[in-house]
Amino acid sequence: MNKKDIAEIKKNFNDKSGFFTINRVVMAYIDAEREVHCKENKSFPMFSEEETEVLFESLKKVLSGSLGKNLTEYPFPNEAYEEGGAQNIFYAAVKSKLEDETAVDNALDRIRENLQYDAAYCIHMAHCSYSIMIKDKNDDKIGESDGQYNFIVTAICPMNTNTDGFFYNSDGNSIEKKSNVDLIINRAPTDGFVYPVYSDRCPDVNNVLYYTKTPKKPNLSMIEDTLDCRFVMTCESEKEKFRQVLGEVVGDELDYTVITKVNEIIKDVIAQNKNESEQTMIDDTRLRNILSDAGVSDEKLQGLSDAYQNAVGEDGKGFTATNLVENKTVVATSEITINIGKDATEKLRTGVIQGRKCLIIDLDDPEITVNGFDAAIDTGSAENAADDRSAETENNG
Repeated sequence: MNKKDIAEIKKNFNDKSGFFTINRVVMAYIDAEREVHCKENKSFPMFSEEETEVLFESLKKVLSGSLGKNLTEYPFPNEAYEEGGAQNIFYAAVKSKLEDETAVDNALDRIRENLQYDAAYCIHMAHCSYSIMIKDKNDDKIGESDGQYNFIVTAICPMNTNTDGFFYNSDGNSIEKKSNVDLIINRAPTDGFVYPVYSDRCPDVNNVLYYTKTPKKPNLSMIEDTLDCRFVMTCESEKEKFRQVLGEVVGDELDYTVITKVNEIIKDVIAQNKNESEQTMIDDTRLRNILSDAGVSDEKLQGLSDAYQNAVGEDGKGFTATNLVENKTVVATSEITINIGKDATEKLRTGVIQGRKCLIIDLDDPEITVNGFDAAIDTGSAENAADDRSAETENNG
């Protein structure tokens, strides 16, 4: 599923859309020992208005976040469709529209037996239908339904008790301590998946869309054990690989100016491709151009191909551009950390003053505060002016 596919389903994922319906919902409470204590399977119209509101919120969350971070599409390996495989089990659940109790139990068992979870949780699994509208090349609707996309969306919602604390007792007009031991099902899922995916305006049963609330730490037991898929890099791992490539290739030319320019150029690349359906990827050719535009010498760029190949592997599709950019610039030493606004990176420079390496900040606004106090700046020292000229000379020399 690309960005446009996800946006289309998410836009229609509500009870006001004339193209989308939730047909049936299965809910199951799984305790910390992986035992099913409660299971409900009923038609969606049987839920109250208040219940449907909560269900929509939890299920729609599985389609939220950024593609490549919260959302990752995984292909099923061939063996996953064999009897007892994840694809085979979840396909049977979709085909039965969650009406076949055996198919439902097999799907629930697949999750509870393989998902590693620290506490009790609730499974929300819904069978949904989306009427696919005929569209022209400009993505405008021009006709009636061109078929249906039937799928299940599954949300894994943690359970917890309310924090003990004081409450006001209106009957006794007193403030008392209360312990609430009722298990509350969180509305926000920590993990989930959509199967089959919606690709090229039709279902694709060979792929599954995985959702995680924590992109830096996805649940590997959901990806590898529950879904039978092969895990790919997290966004944080991808960023770290990118840093390794730059460190290996650019070496001693990797200074403040190069780092900030690379970041800004990648932001520009993303902006130029924001209307594209597919994610913007940084392959070795595009990376070479980015580094060259940032001022890296041709001599350093000669080692880029090998370093890039070692990082992404033979089957690598490149780096996901959105996973590489930093929205703020942080310059840090062991004792000092400076946070720089997105439009102020050019106001900081590095240099050498009287033999000491320094950070130099240009102040357009002469007024500064220190610990909340308005602080004065010594601007009358000839020695400071001479040092500034010396630093500029060393930087440019």
